[in-house]
Amino acid sequence: MQISELARQTGVTVHALRHYERAGLLRPARLPNGYRDYAPSTRREVVFIAMSRALGFGLPQIRSHLQAWRRGRIGPGELADTVEVRANEIQAQITALQAQQRLALDHAQWLRARQAEQAHSQRPGAAPSRAPWPRVRKATPATPSTQGDRS
Repeated sequence: MQISELARQTGVTVHALRHYERAGLLRPARLPNGYRDYAPSTRREVVFIAMSRALGFGLPQIRSHLQAWRRGRIGPGELADTVEVRANEIQAQITALQAQQRLALDHAQWLRARQAEQAHSQRPGAAPSRAPWPRVRKATPATPSTQGDRS
């Protein structure tokens, strides 16, 4: 089948299919007129690539999995394990981003308070604010090994 038909059947753009070919993920045959000729089995591989991209896998990782799949070295169980590992990585990223979001909101709140103090201090006779900057990291309680114990 030609590239336009493969694109229509898989919902992947012609541009993306060409990109996957340049990346070594797809290997279409060439017709005498130079057109790409994809085997019907390529449809499944393109769906695999598209799903892997949607999960955030990089092209080198997809290439490795696809080659292993083609050679029969990896099956659905191993692929499921890989997808579960990716899901755990995504959860870790979500947790880190939520902590970063909380920190950003804390800083915005601190800055708004400084803005209000500044507006107040611009009144005649008001003392300037000397509020300290917020901590980037929360202070951790000192442990015996960090207190300089000389016993």
